[in-house]
Amino acid sequence: MHCLAIYDMDKTITAAPTWTRFLIAAAKAHAPWRLALFPAVGVAGIGYFLKLVDRAGLKQFSQRLLLGGALTPEEMAKVAEGFAAHEVAHGVLHGARAQIEADRAGGYRIVMATASHGYYAAAIARRLGIVDVIATEARRDAQGRILSLIEGDNCYGPVKLHRIERWMAEQAIPRGDAHVRAYSDHVSDAPMLDWADEGYAVNAHGPLRALAAEKGWPILDWR
Repeated sequence: MHCLAIYDMDKTITAAPTWTRFLIAAAKAHAPWRLALFPAVGVAGIGYFLKLVDRAGLKQFSQRLLLGGALTPEEMAKVAEGFAAHEVAHGVLHGARAQIEADRAGGYRIVMATASHGYYAAAIARRLGIVDVIATEARRDAQGRILSLIEGDNCYGPVKLHRIERWMAEQAIPRGDAHVRAYSDHVSDAPMLDWADEGYAVNAHGPLRALAAEKGWPILDWR
């Protein structure tokens, strides 16, 4: 039997969302002049709120403004590692660390499944001893540079569950031979939580808290 413990990242493992903070930190390190463009990100955020742009479009636009159209893997690794070091030192919830260690001690394989971009989510995961990361992936050009465009779909909602199932197939882990725990703070991960053998609503916002009460999922607070 394969035992898997699958963790969302933002506001489940970390105390706060990471994407905008990563972009700001990366812009400061790589091209500080781009911070002058940040108000346009706020305008795009209003467009998302009004449903004029989807999450993937907002993510691509924000990265294009603050990091430019393309970074070499070395450039991206430098800013990602710097952000991850600070985030793990100051932004990871103690309750999340404790649960990760408890699951690991209990024989569970720890997996991070996040809508965040893999180029910095993986850097955070490594510092927490997590090898397996399922995340949004960036497209690359012919020179291998990392573009602001998303490769495939944003790893969010039902897409995240599909990505988990694909990863399990790649790892030769049949669903029937796996016991899965899943942890998330947001109702968008309801497909993953419902699919898991044990779904946990962690630091849950109102909609997830209500759904958890309906579904009988335990509600945890790691803050």
